[in-house]
Amino acid sequence: MSIFRLNHAVLYVRDLAESVAFYRDVLGFEYTEDGELYPGAAFLRGPGSTNDHDLGLFELGSAAADSGAGKTSVGLYHLAWEVDTLGDLERLAGRLTEAGALVGSSDHGTTKSLYAKDPSGLEFEVVWIIPRELLTDEDRGKSGRLDLAAELAKYGPDARSGVGISRP
Repeated sequence: MSIFRLNHAVLYVRDLAESVAFYRDVLGFEYTEDGELYPGAAFLRGPGSTNDHDLGLFELGSAAADSGAGKTSVGLYHLAWEVDTLGDLERLAGRLTEAGALVGSSDHGTTKSLYAKDPSGLEFEVVWIIPRELLTDEDRGKSGRLDLAAELAKYGPDARSGVGISRP
């Protein structure tokens, strides 16, 4: 028996409606159902996903404290959502900037990443992975600031993410 994929993530949020709107309108998740069986919950599916749900959101209310993970307690740092094309990463950079959610970006060599925070302040990553057949030794040893315009010029907006790495 071996684990081969993350099926879904569940997050505690302050305001359920605000969080559903963010994940739906900014990141493109589809709303699948409310918490009929779980009051104060909502379930969403990533674009094109065949999962029952990829993201569960459970409301704690406006008095909930910020997460202390990584500051005052152990806990999850972030989740990374993968996009299909480099053009998708560019479009999400614009949407995240417009929503005031983008907090950074990085070139990790084999991956090109955006970092953002949802309305409850939970950080997440959006990543595009260089396809295996295009990887070079220079890519593998690279790390620094993301120059998205240069990556788009190099690979093109339709370059598909990580075929053969995280996707069969």
